[in-house]
Amino acid sequence: MPELPFFQSPDQKINLTKKGFYWNDRILQILSFLAFGILVYDIGFSKVVQSGKLAVFYNILLIALSVGYTIRLFSKSEKYRTSRLVIEILIILFLLVAAVFNLIGFQIDQNYRIANLQIKSFLVNLLIFILFLIELSRWSLAINKLKIHPAVVFILSFLLVIVIGTGMLMLPNATTNGISLVDALFTSTSAVCVTGLIVLDTSKDFTFMGQFIIMILFQVGGLGMMTFTSFFGFFFKGGYSLQNQLFLKDFINEDNIGRINSTLVKIIVFTLVVEGIAAMLIYSLIEKGLFQGVGDRLFFSVFHSISGFCNAGFSTLQNGLYESGFRLEYNVHLIIAMTIIIGGIGFPVVVGYFNYLRHVFIGTKKMIFKGAEYKHVPRVVNINIKLIVYTTFILLVVGFFSYYHFESEYTLKGLSGYGKFVTAFFGSVTPRTAGFNTVDMTAMAVPTVLIYLILMWIGASPGSTGGGLKTSTFAVAVLNTLSVAKGKTKVEVFSREISGETIRKAFAVIQLSFLVIGLGVFLVMLFNPELHILDVAFEIFSAFSTVGLSLGITAKLTTASKLVVTLIMFLGRVGTLTVLVAFIKKARSQNYKYPEESVYIS
Repeated sequence: MPELPFFQSPDQKINLTKKGFYWNDRILQILSFLAFGILVYDIGFSKVVQSGKLAVFYNILLIALSVGYTIRLFSKSEKYRTSRLVIEILIILFLLVAAVFNLIGFQIDQNYRIANLQIKSFLVNLLIFILFLIELSRWSLAINKLKIHPAVVFILSFLLVIVIGTGMLMLPNATTNGISLVDALFTSTSAVCVTGLIVLDTSKDFTFMGQFIIMILFQVGGLGMMTFTSFFGFFFKGGYSLQNQLFLKDFINEDNIGRINSTLVKIIVFTLVVEGIAAMLIYSLIEKGLFQGVGDRLFFSVFHSISGFCNAGFSTLQNGLYESGFRLEYNVHLIIAMTIIIGGIGFPVVVGYFNYLRHVFIGTKKMIFKGAEYKHVPRVVNINIKLIVYTTFILLVVGFFSYYHFESEYTLKGLSGYGKFVTAFFGSVTPRTAGFNTVDMTAMAVPTVLIYLILMWIGASPGSTGGGLKTSTFAVAVLNTLSVAKGKTKVEVFSREISGETIRKAFAVIQLSFLVIGLGVFLVMLFNPELHILDVAFEIFSAFSTVGLSLGITAKLTTASKLVVTLIMFLGRVGTLTVLVAFIKKARSQNYKYPEESVYIS
């Protein structure tokens, strides 16, 4: 029997095998996107989920996905670590078993449900969402081939998530009474930009599905779309190319290309660990009688831990943490406050101190057990980290004592000693882009409101989940002002000189922030002239700094004002300077120098 033509040589066999694995990957992407599309339709539009011919087709897709992932296991182009191999095999088995059980009509106890889904359906649907995210992430790693400026990619990634979130929130089953396009866009932008301003009541106007979508949006928005997808792409592809690493270094603030992978993993693991610990603590401390069941209590804990870490400010309670019964849960308030601080201090700070403590631990262990000499590593905790930590500490202390003093006869009146301490501490933390409220915001004293404007404007730290001017920018501006006052020509701190480029960027960001905030206040007052100027200013400062606190006017905004606030939330999250860098052509190298003259400044 003659051999088939395409089996005539080993090279042809290799090429055929490569093509087979290539098309298997493409088919897997298509199947995962199709399964996710069916999932969105089924949950978003259907009254009874997982039923009828669509459910049969959905289960067939699950089997096809399990076969595709099994084939991928034999691809030599994939790099399988032990952890990844175990997860891939578990995914295959889960998909296969779930599909077979569904097709043969196997049922579990109907009492075990999350929202209107049985536990079995919920877990399968959650896995399909994760698989969709994995395939999307693998595809997104090729975006660097488009030769687009990283700033443009950063902006477009947020726009993409906002658009997707808007569409998801407009699904019939996401809300109780429907939602307009503008309100969906506002809510999606507020979630992705981790702001927390709401035009609809998250607790009443959104179903469990809608609340879950909002939670996913501010989780992705807090970490950044590129960071989020790059992690999944890295883990389920086995590594990055040099092009990927060069492209990603700007998104995770890592200058050392060799540490891109480890830094990315540290960011994701740290996020999940902090959110997981916070969720467990909230679950264990919160009063059981405040919830209808274990599922509601668990979702509350997870939702608020993620919202706290991402500095999102969203709550499943109608009045936030000021809700009756929850306003006295001071231990829970402390947990959320600490989660906000950790999320808002920035990943560079966390990674820097992690590396420092790791070096100290390993060096001390070698010195004790092996008699080796302790080796000091230079500048692990650099000037950037020190400025962020010192500024954050000072702002928290100033905020605490200011709140405690000015609110003693207002929102703190009648509280216990412990309650006053926790409320004042929370009050100093929440304006730093968090947006939670444990008091009636409309009852605050005017001096406190004015201090809140400053704290909101400064915001969180660079490389964090929060927004605002950023602590390092504010610190550099203050240091420069002090240097000018002293007649110094250099800005020096911690035995280091701050570069001129850093100073110029700091003042450019400050100027742009005033420009955007001022224009925002003007436009909202133009479209809503009946509102008080202080309330509008508070709203715009809150939107620009992605805080989410409000003096109660968000729902009163006209459509035009909502669009203005939406744009300001977006600019506050991606950064005004980032927008300018993305769309203004970079100047060529200046190989000349004009004569220097002074301009009178007083």
